[in-house]
Amino acid sequence: MTIRFLLQKNSICYALILFIPFSWATSYEGFLNCLEDNSHPSYQNSSIIYTHDDPSYSTVLQAYSRNLRFNETTTPKPLLIITALHASHIQASIVCAKQYGLQMKIRSGGHDFEGISYWSDNPFFILDLFNLRAINVSIETESAWVQTGATLGEVYYRIAEKSKTHGFPAGVCPIVGVGGHISGGGYGNMMRKYGLTVDLVIDAEVIDVNGRILNREAMREDLFWAITGGGASSFVVLLSYKIKLVAVPGKVTVFNVTRTLEQNATDLVYHWQHVADKLHEDIFIRLILQVINDGSSGQKTIRATFFSLFLGD
Repeated sequence: MTIRFLLQKNSICYALILFIPFSWATSYEGFLNCLEDNSHPSYQNSSIIYTHDDPSYSTVLQAYSRNLRFNETTTPKPLLIITALHASHIQASIVCAKQYGLQMKIRSGGHDFEGISYWSDNPFFILDLFNLRAINVSIETESAWVQTGATLGEVYYRIAEKSKTHGFPAGVCPIVGVGGHISGGGYGNMMRKYGLTVDLVIDAEVIDVNGRILNREAMREDLFWAITGGGASSFVVLLSYKIKLVAVPGKVTVFNVTRTLEQNATDLVYHWQHVADKLHEDIFIRLILQVINDGSSGQKTIRATFFSLFLGD
């Protein structure tokens, strides 16, 4: 028996989940009935549940599995995948996971190279939130409510639809999921001026271990602090974040500079380490080192690439 116990200070959240060997064949119907009984009547569960027998099971499972090492036949697979369409599906998943002793893995719609959100050594199912990706931007209040199934690229696009002089300081990869990125304290090219994603989180909606939907006031500050940088999946299921937008110029400048070892990359990297943190806060330069094949010599060499953003013309 494996026991997993979670204690949140001030009695905000308690979770006791027992992973006990059981027969899934005899529990399957009961689990489905539990989901049906605990979901909103207007939202049927049949169309959101994918089992091993469903022809779309593999497609749904692999849709956000970016690491082929976790796509082997020997990799433990979820007993089923629940692609939630409504908060009640999440509430039902939590209640039924506790009742049937199943581990619940939460996947929020972006890439997960470590596979933490879609495999386990214990009997488990995936609660997939990729359908919950609504983004509501308010330029009047300079804020936005973003559901955790959205990706960063979608957030940037929706902000740009409303304003050319607002942005949000998050990651550079458009397929990163909002849920994991923000709850883990994501960073990006505007971090030197505006900090991390969690520095600009105003509010959040979560579902706790008892199935309650809570905002910042209801969850209290200890839990809000925990989900803004400490990762959320150990505490709650995140529905959405309210983020504060920041001011950006109408025109910005981006540029990439590449140099190999033969082009003096070593000295450039050395100097970059000494000046990158001392430049004006409007400029950000990050470095990536890669092994490449030199086209002229046919030998392997090291390439340094400096990716830069300047908040100005």
